[in-house]
Amino acid sequence: MRLKDKVIIVTGSTTGIGKAIAKRCAAEGAKVVLHGLEQYLGEEVEEEIGSDQAVFHCEDITTETCPENLVNLAVKRFGKLDAVVNNAAWVIASDIHNTDRAFFQKVLDINTISPFLLIQKALPELIKTRGSVLNIGSINAWSGEPNLLAYSVSKGAIMTLTGNLGDSLMREYGIRVNQINPGWVLTEREKERKKEHGLSETWYEDLPAIIAPSGRILSPEEIAAACIFFLSDESGPVSGQVLTLEQHPMIGRNLPKDNKTFK
Repeated sequence: MRLKDKVIIVTGSTTGIGKAIAKRCAAEGAKVVLHGLEQYLGEEVEEEIGSDQAVFHCEDITTETCPENLVNLAVKRFGKLDAVVNNAAWVIASDIHNTDRAFFQKVLDINTISPFLLIQKALPELIKTRGSVLNIGSINAWSGEPNLLAYSVSKGAIMTLTGNLGDSLMREYGIRVNQINPGWVLTEREKERKKEHGLSETWYEDLPAIIAPSGRILSPEEIAAACIFFLSDESGPVSGQVLTLEQHPMIGRNLPKDNKTFK
């Protein structure tokens, strides 16, 4: 019960990593405000957790009213707000040839600007509880896959936001702001996305060791487990930090150029 009686907003929590985070938070004793675009999926997660510990809000994260609605719901239903987990994101392929201004702006609105606006709207409540923010980024923030240009840039911006606010909000209000950068995670949507990219129905069962040294990729539950440290009081004054969760080093990784790679 490491989060006993804490009230936490988790955006994008109807599937994948967000759902796993919400369920783990509830298991650790927290009350959770769920969020997403699919009403039926949100209601399913709320039912799994239980209406005494969870409430679902269905709204596009980019609408002007969404941040205020989420904060107000937390306070109205559970009496306070201790933490915000910015997980909602649009994972969409693009490169320099097909990324126009409107598309780029939409990716930034969802992945970068909306998290900032939610933090801003939540700030008065987080000041009262000396709460925390946890941004869910991506290893693509470090430069990104060639076909994830706009997405990677948006996650790089979130990483800078985490460092900036992790410094200023800790000094001014004692509010911690940290980030987790997950590597490749086997979510429901990732399974389908890779099939759309031409991989087999069971592509995740036979992965090359150079990509997945363990023979598999991360699960959403493994990401959720790491989140609890940053959301709990165990992390003390830790703020402005970015934790990369992958099964191999990212920065400085230099793949072997031999028969282990080319086969």
